[in-house]
Amino acid sequence: MEYVENKEVEEEQLKGIFRDMVKYSPSKICGMLGNAIIVPVYTSLLTPEEYGLYSLSIAFLSFLCILFSDWVGLSGLRFFRQHQLTQDMPKYLTTLVTMLATNLCLMIAVALFFRQNFFDFFHIPIKYYLAILLLIIPVAIRALLFQLLRAELKSMSFTFSTILNQILTIGLSIFFAKYFHLGAMALLLGMGVSISLIDILLIYQSNILSWFKFQKIEWSTIFPIMKYGIPIAATSLSAWIINQSNKFIMNSISGFSDVGLVGVAYGLTLPLLMTIFSIITVAAIPRIINMYEERIDVRPIISKFTGYYILVALPIITVISMYAPDYVQMLSSGDKFRLAFKLIPFFAFGTFFMSLADYTTLQYHLANKTYIDFIIKLISGIAGIVLNIVMIPKYGLIGAGIATFGANFLYFFLSTVIVLPGLRLIYPTLTIFRMLISFIPFAALYYLYNTFVKVSALFEMISLMLVFYFCYWMLSKTILKRVK
Repeated sequence: MEYVENKEVEEEQLKGIFRDMVKYSPSKICGMLGNAIIVPVYTSLLTPEEYGLYSLSIAFLSFLCILFSDWVGLSGLRFFRQHQLTQDMPKYLTTLVTMLATNLCLMIAVALFFRQNFFDFFHIPIKYYLAILLLIIPVAIRALLFQLLRAELKSMSFTFSTILNQILTIGLSIFFAKYFHLGAMALLLGMGVSISLIDILLIYQSNILSWFKFQKIEWSTIFPIMKYGIPIAATSLSAWIINQSNKFIMNSISGFSDVGLVGVAYGLTLPLLMTIFSIITVAAIPRIINMYEERIDVRPIISKFTGYYILVALPIITVISMYAPDYVQMLSSGDKFRLAFKLIPFFAFGTFFMSLADYTTLQYHLANKTYIDFIIKLISGIAGIVLNIVMIPKYGLIGAGIATFGANFLYFFLSTVIVLPGLRLIYPTLTIFRMLISFIPFAALYYLYNTFVKVSALFEMISLMLVFYFCYWMLSKTILKRVK
């Protein structure tokens, strides 16, 4: 593909991305705070065994969403602009809604017909199994409508709905748990009611009713969506294997209690950190897709935002890993989940590399070659399963951590090796060099705290990050001013 240089468009899109980041930030910050609140609140309401059952239920729900619904919404985002330009939106939306409804019907039929196989594999009680089959319907509708909001660049509507969804889910879950004593089922019920209400709001926010009209579906419309979306589903399934299979393997070896520890460590890393890190990608990717469709070179912009991500994420991940016991104690309830700290460094750095791969694998999405993403993530997922099976019996919790980190790092590494022509990432070397220098005073202050000065862990964590970012800012304003 030959690119057209258009600095004015590039600058305008860059400004637009920053504006969208500001608009999306409240939803992501509230989402991060919500995820931070969820773990201590839910662990105070549930025993380790009940929390383990909840974690398995959510993992099974995500498994079904990956196979039958999420990829439809992501396809809706990818091709929205293309159909908008051709003024073909009614047929496009009819196709998306029909495909989603068909997938959900197929899912329910398969899940009921092969229910015994699912029971044996996932070890989930029947009432939770049936609850998940019902819950996936509003979850799937929400996923599609959220992607349509992103495609329409309605960042404020997205932000409002996300925040409201978070508040309703937590509030209703606590209500059902405290007053109806439903255990882990209360959390699923709270999610179901909350998401159903949000779906009604999203229908009006996305304005889908003004576009949607039942029309004849043609394969020429369906085929590109399936060609793009099914490899994404396979890729997401591989990611699920990397980050969620350890719960089911752990359950078969140690039971629900240890799954609860894995669930706490997972809840304090991947969903919490990914929520805040995704402020960049949720704002940038729709505009980057639009630029690519207009044949503008997007590599410099991807490079800039890769640098921003590393700058934001790496110090946070490092500090959380260094203070893992204190971090778990601050964000969980009581000593019954204390041992989850053993997993934090592995899960945190695994999250870092998985999020970093969003930038290195964007090339496959732009070129509509998502099958490459699927292949490398499948390889990583298989490696993750093997590592879990080998490591968990030998090292317990730490074994699950090693397997998760190893699989995520392998995925990132493969995405840097397999590069498409014309889409090779321009590495943000200046940003990385500044960071390396900034870690020197960071390390010196950490040594001082551990040798001479004793203060609270929270104070140490915050001061370490402040010192790092102050040094980075000074470098960017003085001897290393040039922005790449």
